[in-house]
Amino acid sequence: MKVLVINAGSSSIKYQLFEMPAEKVLAKGLLEKIGEENSQLNHFSDSKEHKIRTKVADHSAGMKLILDTLVAPQTGVIKNVSEISAVGHRVVHGGEEFTGSVVIDDTVIASIEKFADIAPLHNPPNLTGIKAAQKGLPKALQVACFDTAFHTTIPKVAYIYALPYEIYEKFRVRKYGFHGTSHRYVARRCAKIMGRDKYDINVITCHLGNGCSITAVKAGKSVDTSMGLTPLEGLVMGTRTGDFDPAILFYLSEKGYSIDELNNMCNKKSGLLGISGVSNDMRNLRDQALAGNERAMLAFDIFCYRIKKYVGAYTAALGRLDALVFTGGIGENAADVRAQVCENLEQIGIKIDPAANEQTVRKEGLISSADSRVKVFAIPTNEELAIAQDTFRLAE
Repeated sequence: MKVLVINAGSSSIKYQLFEMPAEKVLAKGLLEKIGEENSQLNHFSDSKEHKIRTKVADHSAGMKLILDTLVAPQTGVIKNVSEISAVGHRVVHGGEEFTGSVVIDDTVIASIEKFADIAPLHNPPNLTGIKAAQKGLPKALQVACFDTAFHTTIPKVAYIYALPYEIYEKFRVRKYGFHGTSHRYVARRCAKIMGRDKYDINVITCHLGNGCSITAVKAGKSVDTSMGLTPLEGLVMGTRTGDFDPAILFYLSEKGYSIDELNNMCNKKSGLLGISGVSNDMRNLRDQALAGNERAMLAFDIFCYRIKKYVGAYTAALGRLDALVFTGGIGENAADVRAQVCENLEQIGIKIDPAANEQTVRKEGLISSADSRVKVFAIPTNEELAIAQDTFRLAE
């Protein structure tokens, strides 16, 4: 069965075509700058990259271009789009309604629209991608895979904010968590590596990229996570603040900052970029720090310190920790981040093997020492594969 995985952004469509159940990637690509004059599709198939530059007016036109590319003689991997049996869509917010991936119908679409109120930057483009796929592949089964679904097992004690309870009752203001597909994938992969059942493992998973989150997984289920109502809460990120005193916003509003300015500041001008003043990219930040930029070094140290604090807190919440997993662009590649996070954590059973840590870049591997009670892994995430697996299961 051929399964197409779609991740639609506001001006982009990221995709992978899988042969299931073999889990073979037949083709993948990224269409960017939808709605602009200089739209570009980077398409990969048969170990070759194909670049297509043409104006793409909207997501429907973008989906048509992707499907045409998948069947074209020079770039294609299938003879006809009718070979695609199912489409799996990444959807960021499913609220409290979805505990797993579901077949899309009118009720599901209505729910995705409803949650756009608390995920305005993500759910609307996700929905646009769904409608474009329905138009381009009307006979294919459409499946929604929610970032929030893995976190629906978090107990009330962890997801309720200490606001007046009616705020939760009226507006469902609570911790939801994100990156759930990634956290679920690496937690399951970690259990498999360790020869454990997926429900017989306690693990802390650290998804570290431009967006960062950390999750406590107890007996295979998410019991706490760092992101909240929105992706702003938790760890320091590329341009997001993470945790901070909310009274700062009241203070700054009295100094003349508007709500829009504060929102933009917290989401797009803070984090590593805000502290360093030079970059939100960890690679650039390390280069600047090595060159003597003190603020770049401070940003790096704060980033690692915040992760370390969460690791300690979630170890306490879990009671027993079997493994710590690093994933995401930074988690998979930045050995120095992993080393600094795990430094002086021997008291909770975490001890890094420096050589193994340095050698494990852009690949899966055990990076803890032989005498470390807690296993520490770098595991590349594969959200697209997780979506393909869910979609195939529902299609079957």
